This record gives sequence, C-alpha cells and structure tokens, in this order.
Amino acid sequence: MEITANVQETPVKTPQKVIVIGGSIAGLLTARVLADHFDQVTIIERDRVPEQPESRAGVPQSHQLHVLLTQGYRILNQLFPGLEEELAGLDVSTLNWTADFQWLLPGGWSPRFPSHLKTQACSRNLLEFLIRKRLAAYRNLDFKEATTVTGLLLNPNRTTVEGVKLRNSNGTDTQLSAQFVVDASGRNSQTPQWLKNVGYEAPQETIVNAFLGYASRWYQSLGNEPLDYHVLYLMPQAPHQSRGGVLYRVEGDRWIVCLIGVGRDYPPTDEAGFLDFAQSLSDPSVYEAIKNAQPISPIYGYRRTENRLRHYERLSHFPNNFVVVGDAVCTFNPVYGQGMTVASLAALVLDQCFKQYTQHRSNPDLKDLGKHFQKKLALVNQTPWLMATADDLRWSTTAGDKPNIITRFLQQYIDKVILVASERAEVYQSFIEVIHLIKPTTIFFKPSILWQVIRQAFS
Repeated sequence: MEITANVQETPVKTPQKVIVIGGSIAGLLTARVLADHFDQVTIIERDRVPEQPESRAGVPQSHQLHVLLTQGYRILNQLFPGLEEELAGLDVSTLNWTADFQWLLPGGWSPRFPSHLKTQACSRNLLEFLIRKRLAAYRNLDFKEATTVTGLLLNPNRTTVEGVKLRNSNGTDTQLSAQFVVDASGRNSQTPQWLKNVGYEAPQETIVNAFLGYASRWYQSLGNEPLDYHVLYLMPQAPHQSRGGVLYRVEGDRWIVCLIGVGRDYPPTDEAGFLDFAQSLSDPSVYEAIKNAQPISPIYGYRRTENRLRHYERLSHFPNNFVVVGDAVCTFNPVYGQGMTVASLAALVLDQCFKQYTQHRSNPDLKDLGKHFQKKLALVNQTPWLMATADDLRWSTTAGDKPNIITRFLQQYIDKVILVASERAEVYQSFIEVIHLIKPTTIFFKPSILWQVIRQAFS
C-alpha cells in the first residue's frame, strides 16, 4: 500500500474542536492524527479507562489473540516515536514473521528465514494502554470517560454535524459542540440509525459470516522444552478441516493459546473439551505444548466473527464535518489479524485528507471532506476485505455474500501460490508481504511467481 506517515510535516492547525467517539485502537489512532490539525481533541469513551494494561467491558474480545501486522507496526512507530524501545523495555520480544513463525500450510510447514517483516508481539491490552498513555501527554487532547454518545447534533438545515448528544454514568443528558466529529465506536456503531433519525439513508451492508469461533487461554510457559518459534499456526482448511489452533508468545514470556473452529464447529470452553479439541487438530504441536502446561487464566470463548462492511462511500448524501472509521465501517473476521493495522492505515488516510483540505488555507473549509474520506477509506478496506472474505467463502456453511467468478478464480490461484510458497522462500516472502499489507495482491501475478504457479499446476 502506498500510504506513509510523515510526522516531520507541520500541518495547518484549525482553531476548532473535534470529537472522537470511542477510545479503542481506531479511536486512539484517529485522535493522534487529528491532534495535529485541531486546537482541541476530545475522545468520548463509554468505559472507565483502566490505569493499567487491563481488559475493559467495551472490548469483550480483549482476552483473545490480537496481531499487529508489519504495516501497522511501522505506522505506529512513525506516529509514536520511541514506542519500539518502550515495548522492548517491557519484555516484549521482536517477532520476525518469516523466521519466528511456524505455519502449517497445505503443502507442509512454511520455510523459515530472516526478513524485514517484523513486529513486536504484545497483548492488545498493553498496546492500547501505551498508546493511551502517550496521547495523555498531548495538551490539546482529553478523555471524557464513562460517557455514552446518544446521537448527533446537526445545524438547522441538517447538512452539517455540529456536535453530539451525551449521557453520563448517572443518566444525565448533555450536549457537546464541535466543528468535526469522528465515529470510531466499533462494530456496534449507531451511526446508521443516527443518520436515519435526521433524514439520511443508512448505508448498505455486506456481510460474510463463516460462523467461526475461538476459545483462548493464557499460559505462563508451554511444553517441557524451549520452543524455537514465537508463533505457531495450524490453519483450518476448507472444505473438510474446520479446526485450527495458534500458539502466540506475548510480553512476560506468556503464551496465548487459541483454538479455532469454522462452520459452528466451536471449540469448547471447559477444561476437558478444550484439551480434546486441541488433540483433534491436524498436527499434535498445539496439544503437546499445552497438555502438561499450567494455565494462568480461564478459557475465554468468542463467536462474533462475521465480516461486515458498511458502504458509506456509496451514500449520495452524507453530512458535512463527519466521518466513520474502524470497525464502525468495516469489521473483519479476527482470525486474519487485520483490524488494528487497517485502523492505522485509515488514520493516515484521514491525516492526508486534512492536509489536502487545509494546505495553504488560513480558514479551511471542511465541507465534503467526509465524503472524500469515506471513498478513500473504501479503497484501503478493499484488499483486506477481499483477502478475508475470499477465504471465508470457501466454506459451504458460510452465510451472506456469495463468491463470484473472480473470487473463485482467486481462490484457486491463491491455492497454487500457497503450494509453491511451501517450497520456495521467495514466493513465501511475497505471500507474507501481502498478508501484512506491505504489497498488493497483484504481486502474485508478477512473471516470476506466475511461472512457478504454472509449473506447479502441470507437475
């Protein structure tokens, strides 16, 4: 993706206020870029913000595995200089995605070799905490906790958003004015209903649901011998192998063990069922690692994993001074680990839109910026959406949008690419670069890969 952050630029800051609805990763990253453009940024979060890296009610999946892809890792380190060193000081190890990742592909175990594809493997709670702590140091940014947004405030002719309606923890209703509002409230976003309430159309939705479920547990250590990887992945494989599992090392030398089931073949959350499910996987690695290991958490289940895309870019009418980002627009099946990285890409796009609209203007007009941004965001979401849904649509039990002829072709072609990647390190690296949103999917059709796929198909 040709999107880069340039934190050295000095944007034109408007003497105005902006509201960000939601304080999760998408909301925090959005607030970070808007702090460069507005005199005052207010993040409105319905939870009490924890003072330590802890779970909170508004993120029910926080106990589950979260992956920051290489593209997202690079962007976060550009937006927050020194984050890499801070993570390292908290016992977060560097993960090289081609050297430290053991992946059982249809053609066998993935090749392992060092590359530039790196992140630091930490829990979602720690990452969110560190970002929030850094934002707290911004003088023009504040948090309004335990407060729920109940609607939008519009001007008399309902063309422009001018703030939000609020309800605090004791049930008192108030209002907060702003010159710009961002909805980063997540998959439960009320924007479609808010738009209908003020006379606009709600966006069309595309849903693809593979009925995938997780069961995750945390361990202090695994197995009797040191493991020579940081991540191990046994991938479910359509049409018959509906079960998979992940071992993922995070800070403090702890491990998240995640069992996966597709097509309502949900992994159990009881002790015996969890181990039996692990033992049923296609390879014994996960079971052998946990059978005698000491867990440090309960077993957490999670089943809300459908892909959902709200098409704000298609709306013919959209209020000025308002945008929607993150899971409020596009929610991916979490098994692909795309959410945080796509949120970071969206933050950069929003930053670029503001630079475009405010450059060389002492009194910038933000009219139509929202429409412009939603169309740009749709392009950012396009590749990860295709990757996630094309894989989920392999399953006969998947509900929602159906695969078209292009999707079926891509599925068959990618199958051949994966088989070649099992044997060819250079093809495998290209495959990982696409997954980590570093390279576009068109790289699979460059002559060197295309030729190897053709040879494999006729061998």
